[in-house]
Amino acid sequence: MRFEKMHAAGNDYIYINLLEEKVENPCELSKRLSERHFSVGSDGIVLIGPSVEADFSMLMFNADGSEGLMCGNAARCVGKYLYERGMTRKNEISLSTKSGIKHLALKVNNSTNKVELIQVNMGKAILSAKDAVPQGYFQLALNEMIDYPIQFDEQKFRITFVSMGNPHAVIFTHNIESLEIEKIGPKIEHLNLFPNRTNVEFVEVIDSKHINTRVWERGSGETLACGSGACAAVVAGSVTGRCKPRAKVSMRGGQLEVLWDKPSKEVYLTGDAHFVFKGEI
Repeated sequence: MRFEKMHAAGNDYIYINLLEEKVENPCELSKRLSERHFSVGSDGIVLIGPSVEADFSMLMFNADGSEGLMCGNAARCVGKYLYERGMTRKNEISLSTKSGIKHLALKVNNSTNKVELIQVNMGKAILSAKDAVPQGYFQLALNEMIDYPIQFDEQKFRITFVSMGNPHAVIFTHNIESLEIEKIGPKIEHLNLFPNRTNVEFVEVIDSKHINTRVWERGSGETLACGSGACAAVVAGSVTGRCKPRAKVSMRGGQLEVLWDKPSKEVYLTGDAHFVFKGEI
């Protein structure tokens, strides 16, 4: 089976083209290939396939084998893969995902025919369970959490919950580089407030148009970046008055740009994507 490894802001996945390859058990395959010291190593695998409702489909599986709903960084990589591997000549691509159809806009350098930037319409940011369509789109013990206080192990945090098609608990704090994220992250991920677990973003405000973020992804642990997490962080910052609805998001793997269009509630994520290497197993 052939694959390509790609990353966007350091968020690295193994990409497999289902139009050419067959995957029997993606959950087990993701667990096996993602192990960094004994296999290819990644944050998970992404399967690119056909779709009856969009141009192509994308399925993603985390490093622990669980299936993810959406990943903005992976979606950008898929856009670059589809164009540069000759699977489409479109600059605008629709992509079917577990959290709905996403639309990609590619900025192509005409002299090199390479994709330099990809913008993803990530869909609507959802702040309350009652606004989720269909019902059960995500689960919360509460209908809404905005600066909701929690405490454990004598530590106090305030959570703003945002769904970008997948769940995010956004926490604004200081000195995030010194946080023991490997201890705090899993405790918040598994809080009873989140029956299906949650991703966690620890955010430090640099100024109203620039935030710094560390990410704990459910099923993968700390990752260098998370596209949907960057979107959730800007939405949470805008809702609580900490940042503008258009802001740069610095993560350990790079920088992304997020725009939350408040009238439509839709969020746009822009950044680059990179091929790492090809392989065969």
